Order: sequence, then structure tokens, then C-alpha cells
Amino acid sequence: MNMKSLILIILIAASGVFATLFPKVSFEEKESMILDAVMRFLESYHFVPQTINDEYSEQTFDLYIDYIDGGKRFLTVPEIEILANYKTLIDDQIKERNMEFFDRSMEVLDAATDRAEVIYNKIKTENLDIYSEGKIEMESDNRNFPENEAALEDRWRSMMTYDLIGRIHDKIKAQKDSAEVKSIEELQEKAMESMVESYDGWFERIGKLRRSDRFETYINTITHMHDPHSDYFNPKEKQDFDIRMGGKLEGIGARLVPDGDFIKVKEIIPGGPAWKGKELEAEDILTMVRQDGEESAMDLFGMRLDDAVQKIRGKKGTIVFLTAKKPDGSSKVIRIVRDEVIIDESFAKSLILDIPGQVKNIGYINLPTFYDSFENNKGNSCAKDVATEIEKLNENNVNGIILDLRNNGGGSLRDVVTMSGLFIENGPIVQVKPRDKKAYIYSDKDKSVQYDGPVIVMVNQFSASASEILAAALQDYNRAVIVGSNSTFGKGTVQRFVNLDEAYKGDDAFKPLGNLKITMQKFYRINGGSTQLKGVIPDIILPNEYHYIDTGEKDYDHAMSWSEINPVNYSQDVYEVTNMDVLRSNSGSRVKASENYDLVLENAERLKQVREESIFPLNLDDYTSIMNLREIEAEKFDSLYDHKIDQLKISNLPQDEPTFTEEDGKMERNEKWIKNMNEDFELEETLYIMRDMISSHN
Repeated sequence: MNMKSLILIILIAASGVFATLFPKVSFEEKESMILDAVMRFLESYHFVPQTINDEYSEQTFDLYIDYIDGGKRFLTVPEIEILANYKTLIDDQIKERNMEFFDRSMEVLDAATDRAEVIYNKIKTENLDIYSEGKIEMESDNRNFPENEAALEDRWRSMMTYDLIGRIHDKIKAQKDSAEVKSIEELQEKAMESMVESYDGWFERIGKLRRSDRFETYINTITHMHDPHSDYFNPKEKQDFDIRMGGKLEGIGARLVPDGDFIKVKEIIPGGPAWKGKELEAEDILTMVRQDGEESAMDLFGMRLDDAVQKIRGKKGTIVFLTAKKPDGSSKVIRIVRDEVIIDESFAKSLILDIPGQVKNIGYINLPTFYDSFENNKGNSCAKDVATEIEKLNENNVNGIILDLRNNGGGSLRDVVTMSGLFIENGPIVQVKPRDKKAYIYSDKDKSVQYDGPVIVMVNQFSASASEILAAALQDYNRAVIVGSNSTFGKGTVQRFVNLDEAYKGDDAFKPLGNLKITMQKFYRINGGSTQLKGVIPDIILPNEYHYIDTGEKDYDHAMSWSEINPVNYSQDVYEVTNMDVLRSNSGSRVKASENYDLVLENAERLKQVREESIFPLNLDDYTSIMNLREIEAEKFDSLYDHKIDQLKISNLPQDEPTFTEEDGKMERNEKWIKNMNEDFELEETLYIMRDMISSHN
């Protein structure tokens, strides 16, 4: 079965089919109709439909409470106990399409929100003590709900005091190089003003939340119980999909997702301003935004993603300042000049690498994403482009090829199958299994081999989906050495959109109902194991700053589990990696002796400790001491990736050099790319691994 036929089957586009499967049902409320449609699709098409029972009900209750008050700043224990009366009834109400629990939760939450605003308005008039002996637990999972209203008020006072201290500390830092030095009292007054402005705006936004906003939280609690990638989209959200839920921000080139009360960077778009600047990174938390010319920054605390997008987007050439909280807890103000994403920066491109006296004439291909003609308007195919790059490298008689898939979030399945086939004669590449059906095997049909020499594939924790399929296939064939972080991302599932309107014939008064993004399939390696959750474990692991921290799919609640199916028959007779133990041992010895990797591991340990430190003093002096110490410790690693590798020689392919004059800025972008490559000691170690591969086959 070809891919086009499979997609048509998966999408089940014919409304008549839906009408047959889901007969007409009368509903008094649109919410019940949406819930019914969502549950029917989940039950019929989700890869692993959940059993709707008391255990499911209890877990749904806990997840919903976390969604509506994850910071434990609104609800008290008595209110949790009121809602807990429904803890084992949610499953029954879901089956009945009954909204009683949701209605009750809205009553309790609305009253709790009003009470919190009253408490806040009282506390903001107080002279908060910034030199107290108190402490605060900042990891919400480690704290309990307040026992009563008095405890709730104490929590708000502690949270606001902590926020105020942090703002004062930032202002102290900001005036270090200023000619005018203000007193602590003056800074406290200014910090209080900015905090009140932030909280006032937050409560104003909460007050504007519609019942439908809360309902979508409830529905997505139910979908996320199945897996974190199945989501309900209201009609407007689906229309704005490129912005909401990780859409591309026009102007800076990043994909964002909500993260508690703030916004998290999920991915940096190759070719965009943030990608070129190298300062904003995946996993950064955005806390503030300021436009060029504005005196004060706007707090992103509690702001909806689409509202934040409107503040961050802007016209080409304008400047935005983003305050990003880094994984080590430090904050950094990042200046970004808004611009268009340069599409060709996401295309495959190649270089020739040498370390004189060590390894010579190695081809390097960088592939930031798996694009194809369905994903852009220029008809490009990454498989064809990589084949072209390999052809050019062959013309230069390279001794090996390094394919760099670091930070590649995936894309076209069709192209990853074709691209994998460039390195083998022909054979299976990946298994795609729908629910309750045999897996479809996607194979390379082309018996020709584009490159028959040694290959290394570079990956990291942000290499996902299609990147993992290619790495897994070449690893299973023993065709390439996979080099990188502890594991790849671990997203081994496939989602499709279904239109909830198609569930019903008639009932047009309630439509449109929205869309459901639903996990329908799972990727499996040709050896039978899935790439889900575990990702691909590299043959040779090079530590990075996330070495001791769980990232990727493992960091999601209710992520689907790893599983396996029957392997398929596969073999290749092109090039076999025969000395993996030697390659691994040699690399391990080099990494152990490397000062750079010593610092990487030291920094990774520091980041782990920072993440685990969640109790902070409510005392400005003590807080300042902790933050200053963190900054001093961080300075040790500031230039870790900024040192030029003197012995590394990087050359453009002769075939590419004439193209640099075809477009303004292309030469400059190329020079900047090569400069960054010259500071990449992961690449340096990969070249030494390639040297060992070549020598073992001579």
C-alpha cells in the first residue's frame, strides 16, 4: 500500500462514513456534543484507547486539578475535598456526556479566583518584608494546597514577597553600569509598581476567560489522559494552528508552547532570527517582552499563548527584547531583530572537513529539518537535496560522510524512507502500525546506493520523529555509527486531525464543533522496537548540558509507553560497522581526557542541581547571595562553546562557491555558519570517530 492510500484511509474523509459510525444524537448543550464527539473518536481511532473506569476517573481528576490550579494559589483543601466527591464519578459522567463535575468545578474555581483577587488587592497595599526569615517552596509539586483561607493568604504574601525580591535583585543588577545608583528603598518602590502592574494585568486576563476557555481545559485533560499529543482545537485554534500550540512566530522564528504561567521555547526554526542569534534556545522560559523604544517590559506571567504571540510578533526590521529564564535558573535579556525566516537555511547543505595529520576529506551534510514539497511552496524535497549533496561529495572523493541531524525535529516520512535508502541497496526502513492492525512496512525500493562508504549520524535530545526513524534504520542495518546525547527525543507516534463536525449528520445549529488532533499510529523500528519514549540510544554517547536531565517525551505526563512488535527481515551488503567496541572505547578515552567534556559534565551536574533546588529565602540579602553565586558558577561555562578548534579545516565544496554571489547575504551567512562549525567540539570528536572507522577498514 502506498503512502497516499494510507493517508486517505487514516483521515477517513468521507462524512458519510462518520455518519454511519456515529448516528445522530440529540444534545441540549454544545459542550456535551463536543465531549461526545471527542470520546467517540478517541474510542474508535486512538492507538491505545483508555478504559474509562474509576482509576481513569481518579487520574483525570488529579490532572484536571493540576491544569486549573497547578501553582496551588487559588484552591484550598476544603474546596479540593468538595471536588473530590466526584473523583470516582468522572468516568460515569463522561460516558453519560454529563457536565456536572465541570459545572461544579467552575463554580468553585470562579469563587476561588475572586477570593484570590481580594487577597491580592489587600497584600499589594502592605509594606512587604523583604528581609524576613521565611522561605518559600517554588516547585508546586512539592507543596500542598493551603489548609484554609488564612494559609492561602500566607501563601500569596510569600509568593508576592518572593516576586518582589526577584524584581529588586534584577534592578540592582541593571544599575551596575549606570551612573545613577538608586537606594534599595527606591528600587523596592519601582519593583512594587511593576509587580502590581503585572498582577493587575493577570487578574484582568483571568476575568476575561470565557466558560469555553475553561471547557477546553477540561476536554484537553481528557484527551491528554490518552497521550500528550492528542488535543482538542476549537474552530479558531485550528485556523490559527501555525501560531497556537507551538506555531511559528513570524518575526523571531521560534515555536512556543504554554508552560505553567509562562511560555516555553519548544524549537528554534532554522533560518530564523533567533536561530541566527544563537542566544534563544529550546527549553528557555520566556518571562518578559519589551518593544524597542519602550521603557518597561511587559510581564508574560499568566498570559495566553496567542496573546503573547501578538506581543512578540512584529514587522521585519523591528526589535524585540525577550527575557528568557535559562535551564540553570539564570535570566537573560535577548535582543532579536525581527526578520523573515530564510527558507534556504533549513535546506540540506554540505562541507568538506579535515584535521591535518588525523583525518582527511570528510563530507559533512547538515539537515535541519525533513522538508518536502508538501511543506513549502518551492517543491523542495530533502531526500532529493541530500542525494544531490552526496553526489557532489562523491565528486570530491570524500572518505566518509557525517550526516548532522542535531536539533532536527522531523517532518516528511516519505523523504526519510527515501533518504535512508541512499545508504543501502533496498529494504525496509520503518514500520507504521495503526491500532489493531498489522504494521505497514515502508521500504526503500531503489536498489541503487548513493554512497557506500562509512557514515556517522549525529543526533541529540532534540532530534525527533523522522530523525529518529533514519537513525534507527541505519543503526539496525549496522550501516552507520550513531553519535550524540543520551537519547533522541522519543516521539514515536503519528497524529492526524479529524473534524468533529463529521461525527454528526445534521445538528448544524451546534456547528462548527472544532477539531481533534488524535494519535492514531506508532512508529516501530525494523528490529521491532518502537522509537516512542526511549528514542534512539546512540552507539557512542557524547555528553552535553542535558546529560543528567530528562528531556523530550520522557518529560511529558501520560506519554505513551515503549513497546515492540515483530521484527522484519532486513540485511544490507554495502558497508558494515564491524568495530563498534573499539570505536566506543577510543571515543570514551578521548572524552575522558578532554577538558571541554569535563566542563560539559560539570555544567550538566550544575544544571541538575539548580533544577532540584526549589526552596528559596524570603530575604533579599540571602536571595542575592544565592543568585550571585549561581552567576559566578555559570560564568565558568559562558565561553565553553566559543573556542575555535585550531586544527579543524572547513571548506565549501567547489561546486557551491559560485552560488554565494547569487543572493545578498548568502556569503555572510555561509561565513557565520563555518565560524560556528569551527567551535563545535562535538563535531571534532565525531571526526576522530570517523578516522577510527576508516582506519579499521583499511
